[in-house]
Amino acid sequence: MAAPQISDLDLLKKELRLKMAQLRQTLSYADEEALRTFLLQEILLRPARKVAAVWPLAGEVDLRPLCHDLYAAGRDVLLPETTPKGSPLIFRQWFPASEMNAGRFGTLHPDGEIDIPDLVLVPFLAFDRFGYRLGYGGGYYDRTLAELNVPAIGFGLSGQRVSTLPKGPYDIPLETIVTERGVIRTNPPKSQ
Repeated sequence: MAAPQISDLDLLKKELRLKMAQLRQTLSYADEEALRTFLLQEILLRPARKVAAVWPLAGEVDLRPLCHDLYAAGRDVLLPETTPKGSPLIFRQWFPASEMNAGRFGTLHPDGEIDIPDLVLVPFLAFDRFGYRLGYGGGYYDRTLAELNVPAIGFGLSGQRVSTLPKGPYDIPLETIVTERGVIRTNPPKSQ
């Protein structure tokens, strides 16, 4: 059996992932707190009642305080359960007293009821001015956003911005990015 072909696009993305994962290690507590503040303000400006956040992996922005703030503000908080490869994420209801279960790739998710968010918070390793993002390479968020067709907000460090990202045919741009420096409205290309 022949080994799968690795494309130039895959190699470019892999190199950028490594570089940006290292950059993310420079995240300070003050940066994280500022990012969460801007993110909370942006979410509360929107009518979304069910917000899909993420439980952090090591080195990621910690949204756990944001989850508590959203819950206190009367919003439902949903967290993703990582599904088998090739499937969109599913989201489970989270409450401050929720027990967290181990998932795929070291992720954690609550044992709550499955629900559908009306706003999705999307982590990234890099982003560009058009709102394209570089994730971990599994395609989970692109598949999920394509299926749900709900607004999404990307979040990460301002230093993760690059002039342009290698893009594949299924990459979905985000209209809003939040960093520790504030909210960025992107200019996604118009679909044809």
